[in-house]
Amino acid sequence: MSLVINSLDVYYGKVQILIEISLKVDPGSITALIGPNGSGKTTLLKTISGILRPMKGSIKYEDKEIVGLQPHEIVELGIIHVPEGRGLFPYLTVYENLLLGSYNKKARERFKDNLEKILTIFPILKERLHQKAGTLSGGEQQMLAIARALMAEPRLLLIDEPSLGLAPKIIDTVYEHIKTLKESEKITILLAEQNAAKAFEVSDYVYVLETGRVVREGKAVELIQDEEIRRVYLGI
Repeated sequence: MSLVINSLDVYYGKVQILIEISLKVDPGSITALIGPNGSGKTTLLKTISGILRPMKGSIKYEDKEIVGLQPHEIVELGIIHVPEGRGLFPYLTVYENLLLGSYNKKARERFKDNLEKILTIFPILKERLHQKAGTLSGGEQQMLAIARALMAEPRLLLIDEPSLGLAPKIIDTVYEHIKTLKESEKITILLAEQNAAKAFEVSDYVYVLETGRVVREGKAVELIQDEEIRRVYLGI
């Protein structure tokens, strides 16, 4: 098992945001967290990556407890977070942003090889290599955010709201790249997404979060047949 979370409680101050969250992410899969804004998806990803500390519960990655580890220690395990809003350095070039992705020692040693591979996956970034990140389109910025995460050689990639603010055609392109990461690069992916239709399209397994709780879960191909899920999240 790649990632196993048990009975996780997370607070912001005195306000409980996540309540008894339990889930698992299988190796080589794409697992999606769907739910309305404020349901706790972003908080969960931040907790996995060590930015937030849970009040209670366990997060194990490949049988190692990671609650209590610093974010840089979690990165060293191969868990890399692509945050909502992309988190790019707009006044640095595409190349410089990618360079910053290689912050662990092993990735730095393989920077040239990794860069070549990533520019093959995202050829548009090769054309924009010396352009400032802030001048890229929204879709190109999302690709750069994912590419920068890949420079750290992730084994588990956490992607928060990859479709946010993008046009439908660009969303399709971004998700094609996400599928490639699973199929060709064998990277395990946990993504948080309000666009439930795209999440179901690419995912193997889906968790539905509402007000900090997991209220439904199942294989994507099965859960999408549920009438309530189709009505509430897909508008069908």
